[in-house]
Amino acid sequence: MYSQFILFLSTSFSIVQHGSSYSMNMVTSTSTSTVGWSNLKSVASQSVVGRALDEDEALRKRGRGPPHVSNKLRLFDVPDDNYKPKLTLYRDHAGWCPYCEKTILMVEEKRVPINIETVPMRSYGDKPREFMAMVPNGLLPALVIEVPDASGRPSKRVITESQVIMELIDQLHPPSDGYKAMMPTEPRLLQKHEELAKLERELFSWWCNLIFRPEQGGGNGMASLMGSLMGGGGGNMSGAMRGFLDCLDRVNSALMSTKGPWFLGSEYPMMIDFIFVSHIERMLASCAYWKGLQIRGTGEWKGIDAWFDAFDQRPSYLAFKSDFYTNIMDIPPQYGPGYDGGFEEKRKKFQSMLMGRDGYSWNLPLTYDAEPLEPLYNGPPLPQCVLDATGIADYANANKSIMEQSCRHAAGWKLASNGVKVSRFAARGGSQGARNPRKTFQAPLSDPYADPDDGCRPSVDKALQIICEALLDDNENHNECLSRLSPVLRTVVDPTMKEDVIGSLSYLRNRVGVPRDMPLAAARHFRAHLNWAIDCISS
Repeated sequence: MYSQFILFLSTSFSIVQHGSSYSMNMVTSTSTSTVGWSNLKSVASQSVVGRALDEDEALRKRGRGPPHVSNKLRLFDVPDDNYKPKLTLYRDHAGWCPYCEKTILMVEEKRVPINIETVPMRSYGDKPREFMAMVPNGLLPALVIEVPDASGRPSKRVITESQVIMELIDQLHPPSDGYKAMMPTEPRLLQKHEELAKLERELFSWWCNLIFRPEQGGGNGMASLMGSLMGGGGGNMSGAMRGFLDCLDRVNSALMSTKGPWFLGSEYPMMIDFIFVSHIERMLASCAYWKGLQIRGTGEWKGIDAWFDAFDQRPSYLAFKSDFYTNIMDIPPQYGPGYDGGFEEKRKKFQSMLMGRDGYSWNLPLTYDAEPLEPLYNGPPLPQCVLDATGIADYANANKSIMEQSCRHAAGWKLASNGVKVSRFAARGGSQGARNPRKTFQAPLSDPYADPDDGCRPSVDKALQIICEALLDDNENHNECLSRLSPVLRTVVDPTMKEDVIGSLSYLRNRVGVPRDMPLAAARHFRAHLNWAIDCISS
């Protein structure tokens, strides 16, 4: 069986497109190469999806192309590829920081040429000395502007605080120079912006009070009604819950009062929209997980629904949007532990779903969508280059088989592109791995100084190669591929390393981050295929 696996990976592929569908024709290779990540990368890059992602990556390295969480240079409309932006934005590496998110969203929507550097938040890693020398308090985001000093020599000015950075970038790039305005100039709208900014701080305060403190009961008639709508438990609705819902109603009313989806009735999102969205995005996840409160998609807050639907059409937002699991894991290290409460029946259901414990959210066969909490098809579920390459023009009504295959291939391409590093990272989950004598961090899943378990790493590497092959499968009946690879997977794992390999794959599964690693549509397939492998090895 293992020799069949070698034969499979020793083939090359040619692409045949048929209208809106695509397939891969297997071509027997005369090569005698063996299993390896280079072969898998070749297979991934010769797929329709992989080829599109390779081209997209090359474009982005030049400062061109679409928004992406890993971009380091954005030139936008500057015609000269050799242009050196005078601005450098420092943001967090993992995409956890809501203040970095709102800043980069404005940069993308305004299309400001900029360099981008990433550094870890203190909750999951040490900041580089060079950054700390420049920003002694370590605050993110930080903006560095190259300006001449009094003698005309180049010097650097460092600015922190997201609000200050956003306002400064907007002022430095006015509409008279061809940039979108992100702040209103009309007095009436400027006053509304200021009122909305205060409302955002009030909502944030209520959210912190609701999530990060134990709830105290105190029900009334309205609480009972709301509780019945949310799935029970409302008779004892806390004051924190009532305050949060009341404030959320006012945010919803502000959105409903405009002619379009945005807070100021503009044709595109403005600064106030970015100020709100990075935290409300985290409220969606945390309220569902710790309180059983579903905010989006119930029809209770139609203005917020329409606002998020509009954001889901913006490539800038999709590039930096996290999934609920990532937010649930990154919120406590930044804000403190969340407390269970709210609507118990829904809370237990959502917790099981979001942590992949319900038997289907992180398991094959996956449901086509991630509803009710995280609908995938309100906006493009994958990079536009992938949808274009695979002929998926109408993603909301796409051929399900093609869409699922595209999601798998996107995950497989990413794994194949970083296979050696991923296997080394995963092997920290072995019994002799993840030992970190130097330093620990607040983020429970972060251990940047941990070493892998070198004893189990060869088996982990082989298992991940088979998982990658499964993700790159182009068979319309994916179960056939899984059935063929299941016994191979059990064969390549050293029996003495079985538990260590399972621990390593679980370690990796729990650390798949969105959007840092891949979009949710691809990440859910990666997590599910890791669980498939764990089940195979366990049996």
